[in-house]
Amino acid sequence: MCTYNGEHYLKEQIDSILNQTIAVHEIIVCDDNSTDTTLAILKEYETSCPLLFTVVKNKESLGTIKNFENAISLTTGDLIFLSDQDDIWYSNKVADMLS
Repeated sequence: MCTYNGEHYLKEQIDSILNQTIAVHEIIVCDDNSTDTTLAILKEYETSCPLLFTVVKNKESLGTIKNFENAISLTTGDLIFLSDQDDIWYSNKVADMLS
């Protein structure tokens, strides 16, 4: 997932990923230097689910494409789902993609 000033959408998006009918194995979030409370929200999730979440704050703003490239480079899974900070997933998204 990539974020930038997404405080208004982020909790609903992350909760939709966490509430999948088939659990995800990792959530990598790359933040592109948000100036709102996005990083604080992400750190809450990272603290409550440390084995699931990895939050990276870019040293400099990369822009959308480079930020997603960075996030993808940090993943370890065989199947990768890209997500913007305001994409709310249906609870069966992962299950549907796997089938």
